[in-house]
Order: sequence, then C-alpha cells, then structure tokens
Amino acid sequence: MDARQLKIQAAQAALDHVEDGMRLGIGTGSTADEFVRLLAEKVSEGFNVRGVPTSERTARLCVELGVPLYSLDDMPELDLAIDGADEIDGRLGLIKGGGGALLREKIVASASSRMIVIADESKLVDTLGQFPLPIEVAQFGMAATRIAVERLASRLGLSGAIDQRVEKDGPYLTDGDHYILDASFGRIPDAEALATGLAAIAGVVEHGLFLNMADAAIIASEQGARTLRTQD
Repeated sequence: MDARQLKIQAAQAALDHVEDGMRLGIGTGSTADEFVRLLAEKVSEGFNVRGVPTSERTARLCVELGVPLYSLDDMPELDLAIDGADEIDGRLGLIKGGGGALLREKIVASASSRMIVIADESKLVDTLGQFPLPIEVAQFGMAATRIAVERLASRLGLSGAIDQRVEKDGPYLTDGDHYILDASFGRIPDAEALATGLAAIAGVVEHGLFLNMADAAIIASEQGARTLRTQD
C-alpha cells in the first residue's frame, strides 16, 4: 500500500464521523485533500455539510469539487474539525504547519467541539520535534523575533537551526502574509513549556504545537485504520 492509499484509508475512516448537517472544519495538507475528495463524493449524492476551510488551498479544492463553504465569521461554532498532522505523540500532542496553515488551522480547531486528526503511521513519534516546528511570525521585526525564539530555546535546553522558510521567489508567506520560522529541535521534551514561551514572544503570531486539542487520531497502516484517543 503506497503513501497515498494510506492517506485515503485514514480519510475514509474519518468520513464515518461526519454526520449529515454538520458544521465542519476542513483541514489542509495532502491527507486533508483526500478527505475533501471523499467528502465531495458524498455531497454530490445529497449529503449536507457546511464547511469552513483552514487555508486558501483547501478552499480552492472545495470550490472545485462542490463542497459548500462558509467563513468562520458566518459560522463561528463548529461541530467537528478534521485535519492532518506532521507529528503525533502518545498523548495526541501534535506538530502542525508543514503546509503553512497553522494559524487558521488552530483557530478552526479551537472553534470546533471536537478535532479528529488523520495520518499514516509514519507520523507517530515518542517525543515531538523530529519534524521542524513551524513558528508563524510577523514580518515586522522578524530578526528580533527570531533572536527571542533562539533565547527561549536556549533556556529550555533546545538546540538546532531556526531557519526562515523560503520559496524559489523569496520568503514564504502564509495566507495571513506572515513569515514562518522552522525550528529543527530534534526533540522537545517539554512541549508545554515551549508553547507557553512562544506565546509570550511579541512577534510570534502562532506556533505549530497543538497540545490538548485533538480528541482522536485515525492512523492508517498496512493493517488498516485504527483510532487513538487521549485516554488510550
């Protein structure tokens, strides 16, 4: 089973949690794309959902495939958010933001009564941090913000490069016109302390640590899809 088939498997299992008439937060990334495609098939058959996308990329795919969309201002309380993750630990702590949508993803997840994460088993880790942690920062004063992040990391005993994300045409810009710093810490023993510290830095718009947010994770493997919950 190749990587895309695993993503489809996880997305299909997540679709079983979506009920007719739901207000649904729709995530960003390659696994979330597969979920949108499957959801669109049900919508074409008369299934009723109202979606809020977490990125312009997801919005474009939903419009293309006919999934009804609303803004979070129009529909500020959601029943369920379904999204992917770059890493998942044993307590369902997440690193997200590899696709650059962490701010909107966190806002949508926070507005949802439940959050289900979909991924393949390669995203499971014992300790978060192997995947570079995305940190969304304001353009103004970015150098000063980076220094503050480096000092916080040093106080917490974290090391590794903190690099500005770039594209071929220049700095990467999020949907909110912010920059992203990718912090390659290797492992983050105290994710709670790092999340608290990052939130206190002026210039940090949001970070990719999603802690105590996911209610369940659907993990696809060669043996099938299994669901992890916080009490597991």
